[in-house]
Amino acid sequence: MQREDNRKTNTEYTYLQVTAESPLLEFLLANIKNESRTKIKATLRGRGIKVNGKFVTQFDFPLKPGMKIAVSKSKRNNLQLNSRYVKLVYEDRHLVVVEKNIGILSMAAGHSSLNVKSVLDDYFHKSHQHCNAHVVHRLDRDTSGLMVYAKNMETEQILEHNWHDIVYDRRYVAVVSGEMEEDGGTIANWLKDNKSYITYSSPVDNGGKYAVTHFHTLARTTDYSLVEYRLETGRKNQIRVHSADMGHPVCGDIKYGNGDNPLHRLCLHAYMLCFYHPITGERMEFETPIPSSFKSLFK
Repeated sequence: MQREDNRKTNTEYTYLQVTAESPLLEFLLANIKNESRTKIKATLRGRGIKVNGKFVTQFDFPLKPGMKIAVSKSKRNNLQLNSRYVKLVYEDRHLVVVEKNIGILSMAAGHSSLNVKSVLDDYFHKSHQHCNAHVVHRLDRDTSGLMVYAKNMETEQILEHNWHDIVYDRRYVAVVSGEMEEDGGTIANWLKDNKSYITYSSPVDNGGKYAVTHFHTLARTTDYSLVEYRLETGRKNQIRVHSADMGHPVCGDIKYGNGDNPLHRLCLHAYMLCFYHPITGERMEFETPIPSSFKSLFK
């Protein structure tokens, strides 16, 4: 795969010619110099790559000789979203994927509450997009991580009604109290809210919702463990309750925890979100780094 000798450039794109079969990401890594793998993947996710004139975000898109690749030279194809609470990870005309910080609600609750939906609505207005953010799932105020919002009612309805078919991998990472005994496993039971809106679990059907969580211990000390959780179901407070059920509650959890709070926050982060695009059907895979504060406890 050689870089095109007389490659054309204009004010927006650099053009490359494909000379051999290759997955798209592999081709980009070989032919775009002085750019990190992370930056190239971000450009790909952010609709900065065209193949034969069409935007492609699929990392393993198969290239064939003769195809033309256009690589965006702009740092940002749209107006930057400026918020200390919300980071824009991906955007197209149907949806946005954001990384939410701790301390902000997913949607409004009560008067003038800080929430991701209103931050996005303000961004859409300022960037002259005639749309609003539609909530399709939630993270607790003090949980950080990846979320998807629809930009129109059609996309929202597809995501809402087909969520469990569309989302094929959703993972969280948490710092939990104590040293995990097991390297991995699965916890499953029924979850139901009481009148005080506290979620409690039952090994038998209590009229609540069946919840399944797979866990994998990434690191441990005698005081704390770093655990990855993969959700098979997405019930309210599922990870927090299941962690407490195992005797290792999430650190900083004032509702289900034991008072252990080394980082002065709820130590739960939604770090991976993979789904089929509700309109195009293509695989969308997003991952954020495990928070450095989490990892600092395991050096």
